[in-house]
Amino acid sequence: MGTLFYGAGTDPIHIEDRALAHLKVVIATKLRRHESFTLSWKHPEGEGSGRSTIWLEPSIPLRFTFDEPETPPLNAKWIETLMQTASSSGGIQLVDEVLDPDED
Repeated sequence: MGTLFYGAGTDPIHIEDRALAHLKVVIATKLRRHESFTLSWKHPEGEGSGRSTIWLEPSIPLRFTFDEPETPPLNAKWIETLMQTASSSGGIQLVDEVLDPDED
């Protein structure tokens, strides 16, 4: 389970390592372009029901930590889907991994 730390003194956000690796690519791309946006996710099991949203902008400290020492292979289709949500008015929605049917 990976962790996203955002801002000073906030609670850590726990996201599965593979999903966090893909989110990192999308978030870094948006912030590198000096774009602000929201990130929304459903709470993982054990952390209560519901969902959360944070506002991300380049001036707020951000740190990603991963349990796994190696970066997993990245799925370009999933990154593309996350980038499309990032460019929408609703911001990034942490959606399930999108599999490419041609890779089966």
